[in-house]
Amino acid sequence: MADLKAIASQIRRDIVRMVHGAQSGHPGGSLGCADFFAALYFKVLQHDPKFNMDAKSEDVFFLSNGHISPVFYSALARSGYFDVKELATFRKINSRLQGHPTTHEHLPGIRVASGSLGQGMSVAIGAALSKKLNNDKNIVFSLHGDGELDEGQNWEAIMFAAAHKVDNLISTVDWNGQQIDGTTKAVMDLGNIHAKFEAFGWTTLEMNGNDMDEVIATLDKAKSLVGQGKPIAIMMHTIMGKGVDFMENDHHWHGIAPNDEQLQKALSQLPETLGDY
Repeated sequence: MADLKAIASQIRRDIVRMVHGAQSGHPGGSLGCADFFAALYFKVLQHDPKFNMDAKSEDVFFLSNGHISPVFYSALARSGYFDVKELATFRKINSRLQGHPTTHEHLPGIRVASGSLGQGMSVAIGAALSKKLNNDKNIVFSLHGDGELDEGQNWEAIMFAAAHKVDNLISTVDWNGQQIDGTTKAVMDLGNIHAKFEAFGWTTLEMNGNDMDEVIATLDKAKSLVGQGKPIAIMMHTIMGKGVDFMENDHHWHGIAPNDEQLQKALSQLPETLGDY
């Protein structure tokens, strides 16, 4: 797991540098999900960085909470989808790396524009059903924010997936308890998300999303449950801003950029392991 932890550290460095460089973006949730993305793209996902939009005979990942694009872009670049140096263009004019992932820029690894919250579950279910129709045994993965579950479309999709036995889908919820306006409990108390998914007919797991060993073990467990008649959900507990002490558990870092001094302080806490872009 040491290599994956090193990758996660570099991804975190990329995140804070990208958001600082643009003076715009969403570092908090990106930092919290760095371990998940390192595990997914460097260990769990069966994928090909050469990239074809149809994703035949390979696993597919959809990022529903598209505002955490920095962590997504870093994972894609570091796993070979495009040159790592392109991360320096994040949110710049004419860049392919916009604040929310888009498809019209033809960026390898991006199969759907995302960031209109609540829509990713429906997209993931559609892709999973398509694989079933094509007798493709590979898996569809998706990631969602806990605050995103305030959107009602999610729950219609969650109900649909269970009713139609979409059992080649593994959806993870980043349960960090924070959203742009405050804690999820203060904005709209979600209650027990784990129990809700189970009540809607999903097989539901739980993990510490900032413990690499646990992330790998839980994702492997989820994969073993594919094909058993139920969609699979993982409730992933993370710390918003993980790895940068002054950002951790602070909803204000949902969508603001560090200044020069804050960048240097953040980088001092994040080992450079793969080389900065």
